Order: sequence, then C-alpha cells, then structure tokens
Amino acid sequence: MANTNLRGEDLIRHCGLNDEGKAVEQMDQHAFHRLIAFKLASNGFEVPPARNGNAESENQVLQLASDLFHKYAEQSRLLTGHLNPPDRRIQDFLDDALASTGITIKLPTAAINMDRYGMARQLSIPDDPSVSEFHNGQMDSYRLCNGVLHNPLNDRRTTKGVFHIADYGLPIPADKIKVPLVTYARLLEAALQPPDDLNLLPYTAGWKNPVRSMVSTMLRPLACPEVPNVSPEKRMEVRFFVPGGCVSNIDFVESIFGNAGDPSLPENDAGLDTHHWTGTSGCVILAPHIRGLNKKALGLPHLSDATDDQKATGMCWENEDDQYNNGQPFKITLRDKRGIMVTILADNYFGYCKKEVKTQIGLTANIFGLAEEEHAGGAIAFKSYSLGTNFYPDEAIVGTSHTFEEAIKLLGNTVIVHPKGYATDKKYTNIHILPQDMSVDLNAQNATWTKNGETQSIRVLPGHTYLHPSGYKIRLEKHPESTAFKLIGTAGEGTFCHKPSTVSGGGKSEISKSLNDAVIYGSIYIGDFEKDMALVKDILERDYSNCFDPQYAKQQSRSPERKILSMERSLGSVVKLLTPNSEYTKEHCEFIHSIPSHIRSIVFAIKRFYKPEWGEDYAKHFSVDTVNGSPGHELKLDGRKLSGTYLRVGHDKASGGWRTYKLRQDFIAASKVQMEDDITASIVVPRSQIPNLPAEYDMFESLKISQNCEWRLFQRPDDAILPGFDQQTEEDLAGDQVFVSNFKPIYEEEMRDLSEQVDFYEILTEPMKKHMKRCIKEGGVNICSAKPRIWNGQQTKNPRYLQVRPDVAKPQDKYLAELGTRLYRRIPASDPCVFPVAGVISGRRNNPPDEINGMKILPLCVFNPIHYQELPELFMDFVCSVTGKSPSTTGAGSEGALTKGPFNAINATADLNNTLVSMLLTGYGGFSSAAGYIGPNYKVDHDISLLIPEVWCRMAPKERTAEWLIKNGELEKIDDYEVDTPEGKKTINASRLGYRITDKFVAHYFGRVFDNPAAAINEDMLKPELQSEEVFMDGIENLCDAQMKSALNYFKDGTIKYACPLLKIVLHVMAYGHYEGKSIHDPEIRALFTREAMLKSDWYKQRLVTKQQRDTVRLMSNIKALEDFMNRPGYAMEAARLGVHDRLNAAHKELARVSSDKYLEELVGTLGADPIVFDEA
Repeated sequence: MANTNLRGEDLIRHCGLNDEGKAVEQMDQHAFHRLIAFKLASNGFEVPPARNGNAESENQVLQLASDLFHKYAEQSRLLTGHLNPPDRRIQDFLDDALASTGITIKLPTAAINMDRYGMARQLSIPDDPSVSEFHNGQMDSYRLCNGVLHNPLNDRRTTKGVFHIADYGLPIPADKIKVPLVTYARLLEAALQPPDDLNLLPYTAGWKNPVRSMVSTMLRPLACPEVPNVSPEKRMEVRFFVPGGCVSNIDFVESIFGNAGDPSLPENDAGLDTHHWTGTSGCVILAPHIRGLNKKALGLPHLSDATDDQKATGMCWENEDDQYNNGQPFKITLRDKRGIMVTILADNYFGYCKKEVKTQIGLTANIFGLAEEEHAGGAIAFKSYSLGTNFYPDEAIVGTSHTFEEAIKLLGNTVIVHPKGYATDKKYTNIHILPQDMSVDLNAQNATWTKNGETQSIRVLPGHTYLHPSGYKIRLEKHPESTAFKLIGTAGEGTFCHKPSTVSGGGKSEISKSLNDAVIYGSIYIGDFEKDMALVKDILERDYSNCFDPQYAKQQSRSPERKILSMERSLGSVVKLLTPNSEYTKEHCEFIHSIPSHIRSIVFAIKRFYKPEWGEDYAKHFSVDTVNGSPGHELKLDGRKLSGTYLRVGHDKASGGWRTYKLRQDFIAASKVQMEDDITASIVVPRSQIPNLPAEYDMFESLKISQNCEWRLFQRPDDAILPGFDQQTEEDLAGDQVFVSNFKPIYEEEMRDLSEQVDFYEILTEPMKKHMKRCIKEGGVNICSAKPRIWNGQQTKNPRYLQVRPDVAKPQDKYLAELGTRLYRRIPASDPCVFPVAGVISGRRNNPPDEINGMKILPLCVFNPIHYQELPELFMDFVCSVTGKSPSTTGAGSEGALTKGPFNAINATADLNNTLVSMLLTGYGGFSSAAGYIGPNYKVDHDISLLIPEVWCRMAPKERTAEWLIKNGELEKIDDYEVDTPEGKKTINASRLGYRITDKFVAHYFGRVFDNPAAAINEDMLKPELQSEEVFMDGIENLCDAQMKSALNYFKDGTIKYACPLLKIVLHVMAYGHYEGKSIHDPEIRALFTREAMLKSDWYKQRLVTKQQRDTVRLMSNIKALEDFMNRPGYAMEAARLGVHDRLNAAHKELARVSSDKYLEELVGTLGADPIVFDEA
C-alpha cells in the first residue's frame, strides 16, 4: 500500500490527520471502546461489561457475538504457527540465520495487532474514565485533557556503546560491537517472553482479569521518492512487537510513520505490491526487560577464552553475575544481504524506536539502490520583499511573457474566472490570479488592471493573496509592532536548500524555521535631526540618470533618472539604487559608500511611507521628540514612532548581550515550505527526467529529489522553558491529540497555582493561557509547555513532543507555493510540480576551548560563517562529521560518517559511496554553515543557520556556484602554512577548511539582508585566526586528528576494500597523509573527482549493472509471490478483487524492461546501487 496520496478517512485511519493536516480522532470514544472490546474478545480475552452511556446495547452485541468470538479464537488456536505474510518473511530469515545456533525462535502469533491509527493510544491508558494514569516499571502514562503524556524510565537515548550487531551476514564496522550469533539468539528468545507485569495492557489494568499480551503493528515507511511519470515511490515493510505495557511506543511510531493496516489482509501484503515494495523487510522488538541478563547465560566466553576484540568491547565475562552491557540500554540487530533486519531494543525511550526505523530505511536504501537515506533538514525558500505602498509589474520582477489568458488555461477548472477579468482559486477562495498589467496601491487599498480598455479593480484584503500570471505573489500584512500595513511580494520560484550530514546542534531544523521568530523591533535611529534630514534631502533630490556604467545602462528596462520618491519607483528599486553593485559607475559606488548607515535607513523609511499628496513637503511629516530639553533620536511619522526590524547575529563576548543589526527596509523573511527534518529519502535522476524545469536548473546534469519520511516530528523545544518565548510550541501543546514526553504531570491544584503567578502566567502566549484555564476547568492531570519533567532530581533538558509536520499542518501554504511555481514554470494543473534540490549547505557545530566537570573540551571553532569545500576536503568532513559540544552531545567528537554513526547497520562505505556519487552527478557545491561559535569570541548559536536560506534564495543561480564566487573574490582559498615550534617547522593543514566567504561576499549577499552587513559579519568573524592564532591552529589540529582516527577505522575493520576508488583516496589521505605517495593536492588526484571521469570509470558502470541485477532478482521474486497467490485454493475471488492478474502482467513487463540494455542506459546519471552488500554471504 502506497500511502503518500491517501485522502479522507483512509488518511485518518493511517495517521490520524485529515486532509487539512489537523489531528482528529477516527471515531468517538464509545466507538473506539466498542472496537477494542470486539478485538480483545475475538482474541480470546474475557471482556467485562461496558460502563459507558451505550453500555446496554454494547453488552447485548458482545453477548450475541460471543459464539463468533469463541469460534474465531478457536480457529486462531488451530492456526497456531501460521504467520501473516510479513511475519512469514521475517520468520524464514530467522530460521535460516539462526540455524547454526541450534536455537529455534518463533515470532508471536497471538500478539494483538494495532490495525488502525489511534487504537494504541486508547490502549495506553486505563479504560476507566475516572483513572487518568498508569505506571509500570518502564513507563508513567497520563491521560491529558488534550492528549497523552508518557514519561519513560530514561529521559533520553545514549549512543555510547549502544549499537551491537550479531556476527552474521554483512561486515561489521569497527564502531559497532560484534556479538556472537548464539548470544543474539538467546537475547531474542528472552525479548519475546516479557514478564507478566510488563505485558499487562494499561487499558485493562482495572479489569478483573487484565489482558497480558504483546502488541504489534505494521509500518510502510518511505525509502525512495517518486519520480513523476518515471518511477513510483518505494516503501519497505516494518513489523513492531512490544510488550502490552509499552503500547505507547506503538502509538509513537505510527504517529510518525503511519499505520499500514492489518498485515493478515492480502491488500496490505507488500509481497503483492510489486509497484511500491522495495523487497526488504524489517522487524523491531521492544524488550526493556532484557537489560541485566547474565553474560554467561547468554553464551559469552569467559575472559580467559575471549579474543582481544571481545575483551575490548565487553563481550565476555569475568564474574558469574556480570550483566550484559553492564545492565545499560542497548540495541542489537541481525541483518544480511537480503535486506531483512531484526532488531531488539533494550530500552523503551521513544527516540530508539524512531531511530531504528531510520536505520532500517538506510539499509533498504543501500540494498534497493537509486536512493539515499539522509540525516538532513531542508526547506524551499521563496524570497520576499516589502514593497511599501505600491506594486507595479516591473519587468525585472515578473518578466514580460506571462499572460492572464495563459495562466487560466494552465489552471483549467481549478479556478473561477470573474466577469471583471480576474480569477479565484476554487480550493482556497482567498487566493486570486490577476491580469499581467495588475498594479496594487496600498493607500487606495485596491488592485487595478485593464480589461477591454477599461480599468477594473478589486479591494485588497488582509489574509488574501494576489498572484501575477508569472507566479509572483502579493499580500497585505500588518506590521507586528504598529498599526501600519505594508505590501509584501514573494517570488514564484523558490530555492530548495538541502542540509544533509548535519551534526547535532548544526542547524538541521533551523533551516526551515521562519526568520520572523527571531527578529526584534526597535526604533529607527536619527542623530542630529536637522543635519541628518539635510543629508536625506540631498540623497532624495540627487540626479541618478548616470548611475549605471555605460555597458549596463542600455540593459535597463526603466530609466534610472526616476526620482526616489516617484511613485514609479518601488521601495525595492530604491534599496537597489543605494546598494553597491558592479553595474554602477565608480562614482556612484563611492557615493553609496559615503552614505552613513543610519541615513540610508531614514531614506528607506521615508520612501516606505511616502504618499503622493505630500509632494515635496514630506519633511514636515517626520519629527523627533524633545527629551530633557534636547532633540531625541527616535524618528517619528506624524507623531507615531517608526519601528525598524533588527536581527540578532550572536552575542557580545564582553557583556553577553545580543549583537543586533538592522535589516534592510525592504527585507521580509522568506516564505518557506519545510521539506525535511531528520529522516529524508532522496533519489538522484538525470535532469531530463524532470519536465518543465526553468533555466535555473540547466547547470545541473542530474538533480536530487528529497522527501520527508515522517508525518510528525519528534521535537525538542529547548526554548519552551522560557514562558512565551517559543510561540509555536505553546500553540502546538495547547492543541488537540497531543503526544508529549518528558514533561511534568501537573495536577489541578498546581495548575491553578501557576495560573495565579502573574510573572509566569502573563508572559505565556494566549493559546497556552487558554489551555491552562481549560485544564483547571476539566481537572485531572495536564502539562504546561514551560514545565519539563523532573528526572534524577533536576529538570530534564530533553522535553519532547510530536509536532505535525509544518507543510502538512499548513496545507494552504504549500498549495500556494506550488501554485506560484506552476505559473512561473507554466505547468498545467494536471501535471506534477517537482521541487529538486537547488543547493547543498550542511551544518557544523563549533565550540571554543572549554572544560566541563573537569573534562577538557578541545577547541573546534576554525570555520567562518560559510565555507565551500571541493569534494576531497568535503568528504574528509563527511567521513568524520566532527562536532563541538551541543545540547545533545557531551563534547567534541565524531558522529560517524555523514552523522549517521549511531544509525548505520552496515559499513559506512555504502552511504559514503552513494553520497560521493550523488555530489559528482549533480554538481551541487559543498557549502556548509557554522553554528555554536565562530572563533572563540563570537557565540552565534543558530543565528547563521537561520540566515542561510534568506541569503541563498536571494542569490541568482550562477551566484550560488563556487566558480562564480571564487572568480569574483567572494570566496578565498585557505592554504596550508608552517609555524615554528621547538621541534622545528610544523605544517598546519588549513587547506582542509577549503574556501571561506570574504568581505565581498558579505557586502554583496548579506547586503541583501542587512543595512550594514560589514558590521553584522565583521573581519574577526571572517578570519577567526584574528581572534586567537593559537586556538585557530589548535582547532585545525583537533579536526585533522579526529579525521585521522575516523579514517583508520576503515583500515582496522577491513571495510576500506568496499570504498569506491575516490573514497579510498580520501580515506588514505585522512589516515596517512597521502595516497600512493601523492598528496590530495596532486593534479592527477583532483582530476579524478569530476563527473566526466566517474561516468567513464568501471566502478560506476558496475553500480549500474548491480542495480539491474537486483531489480531482476526482486521482480522475479515478486512474480513468484503473485503466481503463488493466484494458485492458492479458494483465493480466486480475492485475486480478482485485488487485480492480481494485472499486477502479474505488469511485473512481467517490468522484468523485461529492467533486463534490457536500454535500462542500463537509462540508469546513467543515477546512483545505481552500491555493489558491496553482495560481496559477502
């Protein structure tokens, strides 16, 4: 079952969301209780009489159906040992893999299956409405007035020593712990036998005979995105088994990945879904009860008989009572080349469950081919501007070729065309499409155009969007800090900023957050009012007719001699006029540089509010107050204080205060559509396979399509502890159907006390205030966003909740973004609109030297705000993924290749090979941004991360290329250098840092954001060595040392042989400083890292052959499954209902296609498949 396109009741049953992205219940409480009673009775459990308002009728139904339930239960007993299709595939794998151990393991056949979303949530709390909480040794659960709170035994997951792999199948990387196969078998045996107290189903806790059983569900997570009209999306299957007392974990995973229905039903059998199944299966067994099992009993050797590796990893025992993994949480997995993986989680912290699905998607992507599972964030950013009071269809903004008639033809019956000559969208009636000669006047509050020679108009309203036929969007918006309104323009084509391989705290989530949440509003400063206004007058009255260099003057669509206050000039045009530009004459650029920053801000403010009726007498509308007998410094308009917009760029080291800088008067935060946050499935395809792309993508031979694998995101709202600060979290947690963890359960009396604390309550946002009032009124247990759980005597730093993915929760925003893009690209409403990645900007976390609890934290603050690295240096970073301390790490160190160390079940060379091929095929530049610190003195947190999409979407496609930036001096190369030491000359490998942005980059591109960009991003930030040469050198050495240690692991575990030739070069240089005697700078080495060289190589061609071979094997298996189903006695009607015959024909055709030479040719420009997973049995 493919589930990306589910709608209506099917979508609600799958993930509890309606078509508008709202969390809803599939049925009312009585219906859910009735359904649960029927399910439990049919599984042979004794169900007590109902106690709700419909008790009499429900009890009658249960009595009437009792014979049916007994019959069904008896049939189930007769079928003991019979497994549904996914379980049969997993069982066959276990039988084969564990045969040598002599231990027989059987999957549960009596587990209660959660076959629709929401049932697990109901079962996680007692059915008695007067009881609102449940506790066992692993979980404390509470029914809230608007959802559920589950606090597991441990408040977070750990990644240290946690990933164990059975000694079977594929090679085991050096950063994982190898476990004897017999030990895995005994752990699995114990995992499937939870104790009665853990198996008790919370829903039945108050029953005379409580139900004790394991619970299961099935997921179908995305592994490879769809390429419209080329290939369908591909999904794997994952089965979850948990003790009944941990049913909340089922609620958690199905909230993120969706519920794939009853695995016993043929329509849900992935084996029959040849179109969408990857051919791979996963199984996760939650077993917190196996922590503390005895090492000796599990078959581990005594210390005297252990190998050196077993001694180093603790896979042996010295004392009879030694516990496995010292009784601490761990996970252990069994997997092989078939792409089947069975994992045991010895902890019920929710994050383990999510990350395990991520791990299994990663294995599937590597085995299926074409795809990558990426640890990424990403968003499409649409550049936006304040237009002041007027919009005109300037050719530079909207072009000249889009027409209203063409737009209406493209949109077809999705719009209503009005007699006045404009159109309204049928789905969202606050979206309008206007003719190409449209103009908007804020003062008149109307939009006008001509039809048949006559002027037409409509009133422009807040909350409505008006589209030009080019896709350019206009909206009216009130200033957050004043009563003034402004027109905002947003581009039709966005920029997909993809942030892969981003370390913890590196800004993965921030890339998709709106900058509006970070801006600060303050006064517009004026010095000496009379003198400053005289300077302003000179600027306004200056003749700009000769501002352009002669070679560019003829290219201008409109005359530059227009006065600044002319209604024929937009605010954006004035900002451009007074911003340095290579198209201007030297004299004009010198004039621009002579304007003080605060004067420029005043000019923009006057232009923003200017009205034609003021004429030349504009000055009388502006003033300052008299303060203590002297003129003040806050500019006012008609007695009202004007507000400027400022942004924080780090903290001042001396005072700890914010460094704030004024944004350009025409700057408006980009409109964003979130595309990724943590678990991403992506595919690389030739550009020719994606039709209707604009010229912006012509520079790429291949393109990446990325898609989020999650319906809900497991958010950690660090700032919510500050009342009123995290507005989104407070709104989310005040909503319906919430799932929260690691928050404090607050009873009515404490909630009332909090609401009476004015210095706490009054700071909260309105949604949270209303929520708290509701909690007091309804009573029971509830939560407050600013009150995390107390764990081990102090507030946890890991409060969590499930947030509906923003692009799902706000479907109109995504719809509007796509509509604008359709018009810009001229894509009919019936055709798909694809958003490929336009730029790659990974994130790194930097820190100064520090000390925590006596442990020294090594400095890692050598990067300036933005770096570019060519592929050899970039992959040194990707292999190591070194990070400084962050909220989720304990100090500097490697997070494993591509930051996926804790989540990679096979040797990392497969992921690295794929990513390297991806970067070579697409030609995306390897950019990265800094978080945490820039140098030891500038703490920037995520301020740069938030800015990256704003800058990137305001750059032209050619400006985002390294070649352009280097040629124009906007990127500078960092070279190795030598220093004198007591031991002699020492080389500092600074070239590992690649290139970094310069003051020219800041002036040109950050100048599109800030009034005074050079102050916001100063020279000390651009050159961190100026802050401390010693810390800079130390940081580079720490980086190189971490890279060396990471690379040596590939030689230690032998997985170097699975690295593609280019990756081998990188690993050799990281580990030993050279490759076959050649440095990484050798021209022969550099020449290998090109798309052309790779396409000609035998190793790339082998990837394509491997993909073809795997597709052939997979389709032959699919055909056999379909034929077996058709030949089952008594299944003829089912086969006809499901169209199995047609599926079989389609599978045969697909087999013929992928077996052909033409298919191999079609694979050129894709990832193919990494061959290494088939190298060993």
